[in-house]
Amino acid sequence: FHKPFNTRDAAIGFLRHAEIKHGRVAMAAFVGFIVQSNGICFPWNLTGDTPFSAIAAAGGPAAQWDALPTLSKLQILGFIGLLELWGEGAKPLALVGEKHYMAGGRPGVFPSFKAAPLPHPVPLDLWDPFGFTKKMSDEKKAKSLVAEINNGRLAMIGIMGFVAESKVPGSVPALDGLIKPFAG
Repeated sequence: FHKPFNTRDAAIGFLRHAEIKHGRVAMAAFVGFIVQSNGICFPWNLTGDTPFSAIAAAGGPAAQWDALPTLSKLQILGFIGLLELWGEGAKPLALVGEKHYMAGGRPGVFPSFKAAPLPHPVPLDLWDPFGFTKKMSDEKKAKSLVAEINNGRLAMIGIMGFVAESKVPGSVPALDGLIKPFAG
């Protein structure tokens, strides 16, 4: 168990970490929505005889999700679950010298894969895979975090606009006619 902590500080840590994490996911979703909406896909097969192009031909991103085989969806959800367990775990955080964000740690920290003895080598980390932030000053890192939070907020608004327009055409006037409607 963690040492007792101030519930106000824990709540603030929880909310800030949630904002950073959801912002990161929204930034990836925003770019992914644009890529998927334009029919860009891998040239090989997803599974057996199902090519990625068949999934891309299903329509917009929501229709493509519906077109995925159930096992593919479960694999995606399982991988997300493993990332959540890794990012929330006290042991992986301790390996990189951090504490949980609700116990006084820094919100937004995702522990390195390279710090732990994993059964399979992971060549790149999820956060900063090429080490761009190692030489940054603390002031530059703080400024970059503010920019990341602001970009994440905008991406959350953007992806929700895409989803709303795909389900209710005309709901986002600026996107009218640009997003494929989703009938599912």
